Amino acid sequence: MRSLETVQNAPIAYPQTRKDDVVEVLHGHTIADPYRWLEDPNSAETAAWVEAQNKVTFAYLDTIPRRAAIRERLTKLWNYERYGVPSRHGGWTIFSKNDGLQNQAVIYKATSLAAIPEVLLDPNTLSTDGTVALAGMSFSEDGKFLAYATSTSGSDWMEWKVRDVATAKDLTDLIQWSKFSDAAWKKDGSGFYYARYEAPKDGDAFKAVNKNQKVYFHKVGTPQAQDELTYERPDQPDWGLGASVTDDGRWLLIYQSEGTNRENRVFIRDLNTAGSKIEPFLDTFDASYSIVGNDGATFYVVTDKDAPRYRLVAIERARPDSTAWKTLIVEGANRDVLSQAFMIGDRFVTVWRTDAHEKLKLFAVSGDFESEIPLPAIGSIAGFSGKRKDKDAFYAFTSFNYPATTFRYDFAMKASSVFKKPTVDFDPNAFEIKQVFYPSKDGTKIPMFLVHKKGLVLDGSNPTYLYGYGGFDISLEPAFSPSNIVWMEMGGVYAQANLRGGGEYGKEWHDAGRLTKKQNVFDDFIAAAEWLISNKYTSTPKLAIGGGSNGGLLVGAVMAQRPELFGAVLPAVGVMDMLRFHKFTIGWAWKSDYGDPDVKEDFEVALKYSPLHALKPGVAYPATLVTTGDHDDRVVPAHSHKFIATLQADQKGSAAVLTRIETKAGHGAGKPTAKIIEERADQWAFLTQALGMK
Repeated sequence: MRSLETVQNAPIAYPQTRKDDVVEVLHGHTIADPYRWLEDPNSAETAAWVEAQNKVTFAYLDTIPRRAAIRERLTKLWNYERYGVPSRHGGWTIFSKNDGLQNQAVIYKATSLAAIPEVLLDPNTLSTDGTVALAGMSFSEDGKFLAYATSTSGSDWMEWKVRDVATAKDLTDLIQWSKFSDAAWKKDGSGFYYARYEAPKDGDAFKAVNKNQKVYFHKVGTPQAQDELTYERPDQPDWGLGASVTDDGRWLLIYQSEGTNRENRVFIRDLNTAGSKIEPFLDTFDASYSIVGNDGATFYVVTDKDAPRYRLVAIERARPDSTAWKTLIVEGANRDVLSQAFMIGDRFVTVWRTDAHEKLKLFAVSGDFESEIPLPAIGSIAGFSGKRKDKDAFYAFTSFNYPATTFRYDFAMKASSVFKKPTVDFDPNAFEIKQVFYPSKDGTKIPMFLVHKKGLVLDGSNPTYLYGYGGFDISLEPAFSPSNIVWMEMGGVYAQANLRGGGEYGKEWHDAGRLTKKQNVFDDFIAAAEWLISNKYTSTPKLAIGGGSNGGLLVGAVMAQRPELFGAVLPAVGVMDMLRFHKFTIGWAWKSDYGDPDVKEDFEVALKYSPLHALKPGVAYPATLVTTGDHDDRVVPAHSHKFIATLQADQKGSAAVLTRIETKAGHGAGKPTAKIIEERADQWAFLTQALGMK
């Protein structure tokens, strides 16, 4: 009988993946795409390939001794009571709560903060395995109705229903084929606005390209077929549309976006005037505009127009030209970014980001600074609720060793108090958090958080997990993660790099890491790895990198560029084929960061870093565990499938290169707790083997 060590070190027999002679000439380049057949998620051959890959992967994972113990510790650590930020609607107080290991959080209602709560909506009853998730909620002004959306198996597609809050019973309303949408109620509670696409053809729901989004109005109690078309732009199929209604109920706002660009337009309708039409308001598409409140026809807008770190301005409906704006809150100095603003308690509650962590500040409606709300530590805001006339507000705060805690701020008392604080089975004082600033290839200083157990010895032997994203104006900030706590309890270092391409320092930071400057993101990440090694935190055999979605692209690209630098790689739901990303579902929208592969100049840039095309035969690549979901209709699983098939064919070294394909799961949102724990346990177990952790 073979020993366990012999089994673990035996060569892996990867499934045979059929190669076709698919070759295209694109902008003068001959591009082979032998695994294009894996792009069809509905074919029996793809399903058989997925099954074969999972069989090999799980057989390998089953040989790792610490896997069960890791799963057990993750389960224990995840098993804590956690609350969402409460909100008030009419006479109801609404909040979410997960008892610990429930697959989905339950929505509760109460008549006051002190009253005994009752279940309003339990998503766990909608499926036997937790794969139906709550994807959106919106209450009518009087709190009578809840419009809620569900998604199945992690899909971006949503179905909206309407529930009577008092009885917790659904009405007959059903809205299908909505995606990337909220529900914006009219103030009289008669119905709500939402956005949807045309129904895809049978079998195409998970691969159809999403264009020509439209805004409709749904009247409560009527079938969807009778919904009123509110706004569409058939002349602009790439326009994304969303609706909201101002707090005073007077104005319907239609937000227009193009892909994932920061820039947007705002159109407007006066709901108090019968027969009024939707008209342009902020129509230049030259900046980001977010309306946070209004007084009559004066709108308060957060924008990066002439302010790359954002400012808050007052804009008159009749004088929307920027020369007539009044700046109420000026752009932050140096590194301060105005990341959010709310009108609560008749003032502006603002969230400011400095060096990738956040602060809370209060300003009068005139723009005069009032005070700062002290926060417990260096961390970030994980939720906020409150309305214009409220006397208090609720917010959640979190950090790497600080589980998300809900606070209530009393405007009259000018003080915060803990509303709900979780009890988690770990010692927060056992960990040390520090922030460093390291130089990238071009000398730019990049922030990076380092978290580990106290007493760490800098001898280059520490297993280290370096995580990054670097794209789409998204910021990585301190946040509590049970899985990261388990990693650090095992002796690991967690490093989080704030790369260019994100939103950590506003517009200029984002622009410095996208389109023709995308390589800056990879250089920033590589420099983070080199800094960790040169400063003796870790060494190549002990260094793992990970990231999801755009972060999956990140780690796939740097692995291909510097395979000798890393000991292990965890790309999750990554964008791996940079020449065809725009041909599936919502992928075309990412041209704002990646460029358009149909344009020669953009194609030449993307080809240089496309993870799928950067892999080369005969190279010893680090141990790799690709993760994806078979129902991911945002970054379709074909990206990961084609990447791992190529990697398995090209791999020269003995390091395992495997893929874990979750069934009945998508891009990540709404994933059941049980599936999250299983996947993370497998990733950490894989790293214990790949990095030789004792």
